[in-house]
Amino acid sequence: MDIKAQVQTAVKKITEDPKQLANFKNDPVKTVEGILGVDLPDDVCNQVITAVKAKIGASKASNAIENITKLF
Repeated sequence: MDIKAQVQTAVKKITEDPKQLANFKNDPVKTVEGILGVDLPDDVCNQVITAVKAKIGASKASNAIENITKLF
């Protein structure tokens, strides 16, 4: 299983859909497994969730910086 590809898929679907983002915040395991369509082992699921959280956080920071630079 290519974890990197799974993370990219999850990040794309979560960031494109506000409902998925809310679901991810409430129940990340169920959301990720639902998006990927597989029941992941706990250790793999935790790796994917950690990576998704990091990428979403980086994406939000990037968007915030973009919005600030538009002000100037």
